[in-house]
Amino acid sequence: MTDISKIEAALADVAAGRFTAVRFEDGRVSLILNVGGLDVRNRGQIEIAVKGKLLELDGVEKVDIVMTAEKVERRLIAVGSGKGGVGKSTLSTNLAIALKSMGRKTGMVDADIYGPSQPRLLSCEGRRPEVEGKQLIPVSNRFEIPVLSMGHLAKPGQAIAWRGPMAGKALEQLIDAHWGETEELIVDMPPGTGDVQLSMMQNHKPVGAVIVSTPQDLALMDATRAIDLFEQAKIPIIGMIENMSGYACPNCGEISDPFGAGGAEAAAKTMGIDFLGRVPLDIEIRKASDGGIPPACTDSPQGQAFHDIAKRLATWLDTH
Repeated sequence: MTDISKIEAALADVAAGRFTAVRFEDGRVSLILNVGGLDVRNRGQIEIAVKGKLLELDGVEKVDIVMTAEKVERRLIAVGSGKGGVGKSTLSTNLAIALKSMGRKTGMVDADIYGPSQPRLLSCEGRRPEVEGKQLIPVSNRFEIPVLSMGHLAKPGQAIAWRGPMAGKALEQLIDAHWGETEELIVDMPPGTGDVQLSMMQNHKPVGAVIVSTPQDLALMDATRAIDLFEQAKIPIIGMIENMSGYACPNCGEISDPFGAGGAEAAAKTMGIDFLGRVPLDIEIRKASDGGIPPACTDSPQGQAFHDIAKRLATWLDTH
């Protein structure tokens, strides 16, 4: 005859570590099933598997399941810049992948509502997110970085001509999605200091911000404005990254500095913020990014630059 021990043994086969409060009385099994971190499809699958397994047992006529999900403490890391064209989106993607490779539960929000690029960078163009209740379910990809972007919701090439409040609501949908067990969200911010940035900082309060700049004086001027905006919102500056720093000629190997050199590091020192590292101006990074193969997922020297920066970012996250 079936008893609690047999029921728990059967549950261990299909829901190990997820069931509690098992009861069995008058042919009815009741239990609580923790479905935290599972999307709507996987929740349905585990529920069907549990019921099917238990109904095979002698004397079990009905199975009642209460599903619960513990809330995951999730932290947002904003990656911003004062202007466009400094490689912020590419850097965001590679940071997310590098953090993931360190065993961290990392996701990506493409907050650049008007110029989304994460679907291309993460090789998941043309996919639309599913919806569970009123929440979007992030799009999956081969890098196992759950991601949401306006690029997944708009038609390819479609201009997103929205005023600030509408863009702010769109950003809210992307952030307040069903992120499952994701603990850290890299937020690829739009360039500048406008409505979307303000909505993000006021409504979602990132734990910190990473600022991306090229060594060029003009870019550094705009990066300073971005830093000032985050500081006004009392969001800590994790540090600054110098992108497109030094160019190695593929023919002779000589290093040149078309955008200058060391400007971001010097600016960080002057402002009293940490310098997280530099990424070279390298055609291989451009080719890999356009091809949906971020360098951070490879063992290349280009990828190592992103991993070095991600380690410093992880250290900051673990100590704050």
